[in-house]
Amino acid sequence: MVVDDKEVSEVNDAAIGLNDDVDEKKGNAADRADMYRMGKVQEMRRNFRFLSIFGFSMILMASWEFSLSVSTIGLVNGGTAGLIWMFFVCWMGFLLVNTTMAEMASMAPTTGGQYHWVSEFAPPQYQKFISYLMGWMCVLGWQTSCASSAFIAGTQIQGLIVLNSPDYVPKPWHGTLLTVAVAAFSVLFNTVLARKLPLIDALILVIHIFAFFGILVTLWVLSPTADAKAVFTEFSDGGGWGSVGGSTLVGILAGVLPLLGADAAVHMSEELRDAGRALPRSMITTTIFNGAFGWIMVITFCFCIGDLSEVIESPTGYPFMQVFYNSTKSTSSATAMSVFIVAMTVFSNLTMVATASRQLFAFARDHAVPFSPWFSKIKIGWDVPLNAILTTFLISSLLSLINIGSAVALNSITSLATTSLLSSYIVSTGCMIWRRWTKSPLLPSKFSLGRWGLTINIASEAFLVVIFVLAFMPGNPNPTAAQMNWNIVIYGGVTIFSLAYYFFRGTHRYHGPVAYVRVLQQ
Repeated sequence: MVVDDKEVSEVNDAAIGLNDDVDEKKGNAADRADMYRMGKVQEMRRNFRFLSIFGFSMILMASWEFSLSVSTIGLVNGGTAGLIWMFFVCWMGFLLVNTTMAEMASMAPTTGGQYHWVSEFAPPQYQKFISYLMGWMCVLGWQTSCASSAFIAGTQIQGLIVLNSPDYVPKPWHGTLLTVAVAAFSVLFNTVLARKLPLIDALILVIHIFAFFGILVTLWVLSPTADAKAVFTEFSDGGGWGSVGGSTLVGILAGVLPLLGADAAVHMSEELRDAGRALPRSMITTTIFNGAFGWIMVITFCFCIGDLSEVIESPTGYPFMQVFYNSTKSTSSATAMSVFIVAMTVFSNLTMVATASRQLFAFARDHAVPFSPWFSKIKIGWDVPLNAILTTFLISSLLSLINIGSAVALNSITSLATTSLLSSYIVSTGCMIWRRWTKSPLLPSKFSLGRWGLTINIASEAFLVVIFVLAFMPGNPNPTAAQMNWNIVIYGGVTIFSLAYYFFRGTHRYHGPVAYVRVLQQ
C-alpha cells in the first residue's frame, strides 16, 4: 500500500521527527521517518526489539545445528580438513557480506529488502527491471527455503524413528507428511500466536545456546578423539573430481548453507522498533556468534567422527545421529541429543515462514506479482499478512509432494534457495559498489562503513560470485540423471517466467519502490 496525500498530511509531523513519542504500532520517530521517506503505510505492529530480532536471526540461521545436518556435503568433498577450513572461509566471507547488507538495511529498513535496495541504489535506467527480477529471486529463495527446512526437519524425525526402531523402513510419503506437519506447525505460530513471536524467539534463543554447550561438552567427554594433524590437514577427494582442491571447493556448500539468510531480519524490519539502528547490530552480531558456534561444532564433530564411511552411510540418513550414538553408546542419549537439533530445525522453519511471507507481502504491495492486492492484504486484528503466510504453507506442502516421486528432484528445487538468495546479494552489493565507485550520493544511515565501504563491498562481491558458481556444481564430476544438480535448469526456468511476466504485465503495473520514495525536508 502506498501513502496518499491525505495520509502524508496526517503523519508528516511525526514522520519527520517533530514528535519523538514511541508508538506501539508505528515505532519511534526514526521508524516513522523511514516509512514516510519510502512512501509506505505502517500496517504491522512493531513488537520486535533488538534482543528478539537477534533471537529471530540466530534461530533462523541455526548455524551449528545446520552445520551438523549438511556435514555430509563437506565430508565427501574435502574430508574433515575441507569441512573445517571451508566453513571458516564462509564465516569470514559472510561477515563481509552481511556487514555490507547491514549498511543498506540501515539506510532503507524495509520489508522489501534487496529488491528495494536495488530500486534505490541501481543506475536509474536499470532500476525498474533489475529490482523486479531481484524481487522474484527473493520470493523464490525464501519460499523454497521454507520447503527445504520443513523437509529437513521431517526427514530428521524419520531418522530419529530409525534410530529407535531399526526395523522401521522410511517411506518417501512418510517424509512428505512430516514435512507438511512441520509447515502447519509454523503457520500456527505465525498466525494465532503471531504477537507472541518475539517472546518465543527470545526463549528459543536460550535453548539454542544451552543445547550447543550441552552437546559440545558431551562430545568432548565421551567421544574418542582423532589425531589433530589428520583432522586439520588431511583433505580428501571423495567425490572423485581428480583434484583435492576442486573437490574441497565443491564441498564449500557445507559452509555456505548454515550461514545463509542474515537478510531475514531485514524482511521483519517493519515490525522492529528503531529498525535503522537495531538491524545492522543484529545482522553483524548474529553472523559473529552463529559463525563461531558453527565452526566450534564442526571442529568438535570432525574429531568425533571415527569411521567416516559408517557415519556417512548411517541408516538414519544423518551422520550426526550416528556420531551421537557411537559416542554415548546409548540410543536414549543419542535421541535426547538429536531432539534438540530437530527442534531447532523446526523453529528455524517457523522463522523462515515469517520471513518468506513478509517478503512476498512487500513485493505484492509494489504490484509485482499476480493477485497482488490479495497477497498484500493485512487483515484487521491480525497484524500479519495472513494470505501470504497461507500461501507459503501451500507452496511448502506442494513441493513436499515431489519427494514421493524423487527426493533428488526435491533437493534440486530446494537448493534454489541458495542460488536465488545469493543472486539478490550479488546484485544489491553490486549497486553499492557502483554508487561508491561513481561517487554517487548515499542515503544517511545510523551504521556506515565509511572509507572502508568500497573495499568491503568489492571483497563481498568477489566471495559471493565464487560461491554462486560453486552452488550449481553436482556432487561428483560424472553424475547420473538422478545425481545431477538440476538447480541451473530450474533457476533458468523461473528467471524466464519472471521475465515473461514482466514484459507482458509487470512492466505496466510495477514501477519499483523508488517511484514512491519522498525527500525529507531538512
